Amino acid sequence: MRTIDATEAWYAVWLRSHDEHVVSRQLLSKGFQPFLPEVPTWSRRLGTKHPISAPMFPGYLFVRAALDKDRYIDLMKVQGVVQVLEDGWTRLTPMPDTQIDAIRQIASADVVVFPGAHVRGGERVRVIEGPLAGVEGLFVHDRLSKGRLVVSVEMLGRSIAVEMDGADVEPCGASRLAISSYGLDARDRGRAPVSSSRQPGSLPITST
Repeated sequence: MRTIDATEAWYAVWLRSHDEHVVSRQLLSKGFQPFLPEVPTWSRRLGTKHPISAPMFPGYLFVRAALDKDRYIDLMKVQGVVQVLEDGWTRLTPMPDTQIDAIRQIASADVVVFPGAHVRGGERVRVIEGPLAGVEGLFVHDRLSKGRLVVSVEMLGRSIAVEMDGADVEPCGASRLAISSYGLDARDRGRAPVSSSRQPGSLPITST
């Protein structure tokens, strides 16, 4: 039996492909608080590239709600919603507010974001300068004084990365951390299967 939590919290919602904006509008009309983070990218039309915004996590959005039984049913009735991500398929699993705050801060900052950046390990750091001050993540060195700040969303099995100067971060701890979410079968972790072929260093081009 699924456990329903009536405490207001953020949840990750798995959607049908390309339905992110449609679902977001429907959730708003039903009184939910959806959050669909987006990143700048390019669309190619008639041989010409045009700048557009695309979902930071294709196929997902976040919603804040007190999901009692009735509100859960209301949410699941929204066209395009597949599932509220759960822990072991039996318990709705809220996302930490700090993680949503970090995603929101990255989405609103004037920085290039690389969704789906594959990372094996890095040092846990906190940003101390610039528009991302206060955001925590893994710092992966690419060059002597520069690297990437990687913020992982374990519920989705995905990460986002931004280029970062080493002088703008400070260690949160001395240990080296590894991201374990990649390479695991999402079904074994009680989460919706995801995949990403995008590589850091370039923006995607979508056809419309």
